Amino acid sequence: MPRSPDPAELRCTIELEALAMRQGHRFVAGCDEAGRGALIGPLYAAAVILDPAISIPGIDDSKKLTARRRELLAEEIRAKAVAWQVVSVTAVEVDAINVYEASRQGMLRALKALRPVPDFILTDAMPLRENGVDFSIPHRAIIHGDALSVSIAAASILAKVERDAHMAKLDGAYPQYGLAKNKGYGTRDHLNALARFGPCPEHRKTYQPVKDCLLPLLNLVLPA
Repeated sequence: MPRSPDPAELRCTIELEALAMRQGHRFVAGCDEAGRGALIGPLYAAAVILDPAISIPGIDDSKKLTARRRELLAEEIRAKAVAWQVVSVTAVEVDAINVYEASRQGMLRALKALRPVPDFILTDAMPLRENGVDFSIPHRAIIHGDALSVSIAAASILAKVERDAHMAKLDGAYPQYGLAKNKGYGTRDHLNALARFGPCPEHRKTYQPVKDCLLPLLNLVLPA
């Protein structure tokens, strides 16, 4: 059986965008999300249409970049892209519709807000469906898309930078969880803080580590 590709070995290029343009598409958008696995706070999604005539060196999967490099690239992407949008999906909505659907809805909202409207979309392994049918704009879901497509990678950078900034703000409101450092993910220090202090209103109540902390609290208030 062939070995699955290691994302670290993949190269982020304009090849997928160039292919779409050769097929007659003019505005090719990439979209991605950040914060899907986090225990707290909104999920962020972004959509970007890059200008094929303007190169932005260094764009890659946001997970491969340092925080400072992401911030510098995000600034350049916002300045040079044809269009970009970042949206957030609250923790309440993530709990209500599940994180997979929240990721899809976030991407759709970001894409719909783009001006000009894209005529082709590249997603990071996310099929785009709305009201039970395929999204009206042609699209292609790419496995490891954020490591292969510069447009998807640009979206991943914008979403990650916006979400990290929000985590820094939440850290000011809830310093006990160490959110500026762990970005809301289930690190040991975050899990220890959950066990000690319980969840805050921004935690995602359907995520198992958070649910595990809520159950003892529920038992305290339920009638015998």
